[in-house]
Amino acid sequence: EDFQRFWDYQRPDFAGKFLDNWVTRALQTDLEPMKKVARMLRSHKPLILNWFKAKGRLSSGAVEGMNLKAKLTMRKAFGFKTLKCLQIALYHELGKLPEPDYLHRFC
Repeated sequence: EDFQRFWDYQRPDFAGKFLDNWVTRALQTDLEPMKKVARMLRSHKPLILNWFKAKGRLSSGAVEGMNLKAKLTMRKAFGFKTLKCLQIALYHELGKLPEPDYLHRFC
């Protein structure tokens, strides 16, 4: 609950100090899940602070849309026998690549 204050900061330098302090306190606890989160936050600190540099104008909508497309493609590719086929399907769907020409014409 204490970490929610992190998002109230306006400046990245103050937010960074708060994050460092919070990570230090979390690593001193006996709670292994909290330590895991603290290590993850510490390793991603520069990326997290980018949110403050952009003044909160970043949206994860585009990323969520890509994730949804990827999940849908993987669901459609359920019958593929190899990982390579799944990768090709993801490249075509997410990269909007053209479909290859077919060798046969169907009536």
